[in-house]
Amino acid sequence: MIALTTPYLWYTTRATGMVALVLFTLVVSLGTLVANRVGGTVVGRFEVNELHRSVSIVAVVFLAIHILTTVLDSYAPTGWLSAIVPLTSDYRRIGVAVGAAAFDLILAVWISSLLKVRVKNETWRFIHWFSWLAFSSAVLHAYLTGTDAKSGAGLAVVAACALCVFGAALWRYVARPTRAAGRTALSPIASAKGPAPTTPRPVSPLASSSFPRHEPQTMTSTASGENPHAFPRSAAPRQSKRRR
Repeated sequence: MIALTTPYLWYTTRATGMVALVLFTLVVSLGTLVANRVGGTVVGRFEVNELHRSVSIVAVVFLAIHILTTVLDSYAPTGWLSAIVPLTSDYRRIGVAVGAAAFDLILAVWISSLLKVRVKNETWRFIHWFSWLAFSSAVLHAYLTGTDAKSGAGLAVVAACALCVFGAALWRYVARPTRAAGRTALSPIASAKGPAPTTPRPVSPLASSSFPRHEPQTMTSTASGENPHAFPRSAAPRQSKRRR
């Protein structure tokens, strides 16, 4: 039990909490760039999307370390259940409950991103909107529960993260392109393929010949009793009468 009361767990909890908050600020900001189709020749949309995914994975790792060290530290009796179920902690119940709600929302967004190819686009977009609520809950959790978030540099970091995401949300609403509605970020590799090229139909050499095309002549009907293979009367050859 001595190892569970060491101050290093408390220091690790405070440090990983701040780092996770900064990383999630970067994740939300990069997600706004992806949603608004930001990208050019220097940094393409595909690179921005991949950076967004990579930073989100690192942020989840720091969040997991933050939760693990908080639960293992016996100075703050939170327990494993309090990390998932809100209002079950004896230590700073409201602040820990807000943090548990933020973790549940982040977990839902992260799992839906991993299963994006198996869920509907509308469902994925609906769950992904929870990231804004999750970040707001994380900022409130940091202010209510964090030791360093009420004054000094810690308060400055929390305020800067909140202002950054607020600006990203405002820019997301104002500068959202119309063509982004109902669509998700796609890799330019998939969009560069485009529709399959149509193979041109082979042209017959007779069709490209310089000889004029002759329209087929319509055969006269046999209803009148005329022979369709006989020459017309005007074009029938005249037969000379034999002299007796």
